[in-house]
Amino acid sequence: MTTDDAATLDTLRQEIDRIDDAIHDLIMDRTALVERIRAAKGEGVVLRPAREAAILRRLLDRHEGHFPAASMVRIWREMISALTALQAPLSLSVYMPERGAGYLSLARDQYGAYTQTHTYASAGQVARAVMDGQVSVGILPMPHLDDAQSWWTMLVGASPDLPRIVARLPFHGPGPGRGDGLEALAVGRLPLEATGDDVTVLAIECSNDMSRAGMRSQLEAVGLAPNHLWDTREVTADSRIDLIAVEDFIAVDDPRLQFARDRLSGDVAYIHVIGAYAQPRPV
Repeated sequence: MTTDDAATLDTLRQEIDRIDDAIHDLIMDRTALVERIRAAKGEGVVLRPAREAAILRRLLDRHEGHFPAASMVRIWREMISALTALQAPLSLSVYMPERGAGYLSLARDQYGAYTQTHTYASAGQVARAVMDGQVSVGILPMPHLDDAQSWWTMLVGASPDLPRIVARLPFHGPGPGRGDGLEALAVGRLPLEATGDDVTVLAIECSNDMSRAGMRSQLEAVGLAPNHLWDTREVTADSRIDLIAVEDFIAVDDPRLQFARDRLSGDVAYIHVIGAYAQPRPV
């Protein structure tokens, strides 16, 4: 290395130090703004999954260069979680049937490496911890038709105090070796908000005489677009509850739900919105 090369490297390193200082200053400025927001809001909802998704989508849309987008998202997720915890306590319950199951990595990627976390071998225990107010958010496995038990039935009902599905993880990523394609759902006692690109989760109790194809047809007829039947559970010998993911954000007072109830009258006991989440961004 020549003297000129060493001088050039020293100059570049000084420039990196200057940028690091600028980044650090901006983080401190952002923290001060969050503290002002907390003072202006007072008591109330702190976690805003829809707002978080909007931030990350905007950053992904403007991102360029060689820095990995997934790493950028991970940095922002850590910052968002830390600043959320400044406004109110943030804690997690995480499904972990065995060590290395991957759900803990998904939880930390989404809600911060230093967020207080409790692990449970049972999905029902995770949901119960959220229902009882012991934690802010629960991380649960994706529902499947062949599951021995269903945690999502604990969310079925019209009460505003019931937890709701609020996010699908990972939002962007993860990289190789982090979860190995594993996905999860986050549940919390939070209001549901639209992001502009969403999936809504419906629980529909219906007669066993109603076929899956018939259900899809009737929902499509009122402007609802089912994209996946996640699970179905028997209620009685004559009825079942279907867990259906539907494209778009469907609020509890969306007129399409009442249209569906009217069309399915006699075959459907209820249709409940048990969650909605921002569509994840693929890597």
